[in-house]
Amino acid sequence: MLMPSWFDIHDTPITSKSVRGEADVLRAVESVHAMIDREISAGTRPEDVFVFGLSQGGALSIASVLLYPRALGGCAVFSGFLPFGASFTSRVTAEAKKTPVLWVHGRADFLVPIEAGKDGTKFLQGRLGMSCEFKVYDGLGHELAPYELQYCERWAAGGGGGSNHDQGTRSVDRGVPRSRRSCSCGFGFLSRS
Repeated sequence: MLMPSWFDIHDTPITSKSVRGEADVLRAVESVHAMIDREISAGTRPEDVFVFGLSQGGALSIASVLLYPRALGGCAVFSGFLPFGASFTSRVTAEAKKTPVLWVHGRADFLVPIEAGKDGTKFLQGRLGMSCEFKVYDGLGHELAPYELQYCERWAAGGGGGSNHDQGTRSVDRGVPRSRRSCSCGFGFLSRS
């Protein structure tokens, strides 16, 4: 079955080895970077930009944050995976490593097994030295549950889990105007104002 996507995935269950074709991932990352750049150009501080995604959107989110030249407010990956191998490590800037990450995975996810989340977290913490919280929900499959979003909102409101830059005391605004948010194909970002 063919479905529109940010980049091709060649097999399931999905792991970092399921993605072949660095150029496709990089094209998708460029699209996300353009969205982030527009938000920053419009006056949003980089530390107030949070990138998040489910499944392939989560993979795109983490790739976009790791390859962005500045630290952002945070990144949340829901049932996602790393869409690249260790070769990307040299492209990650010191600033990007300051972006805190929340990685959430369901133990009953059979499309993107929990091992993909564990491997991603281990890569971020071990190889890159990043702040990454790994949250597991028993009984959760390959889906996005309201309680995951509530946890993510509290995490972001608390400064993204101990980020290395000033988050102030502002919380994420539940009523973000449509012009200040974007969501498509399981990917989105939220800017705090």
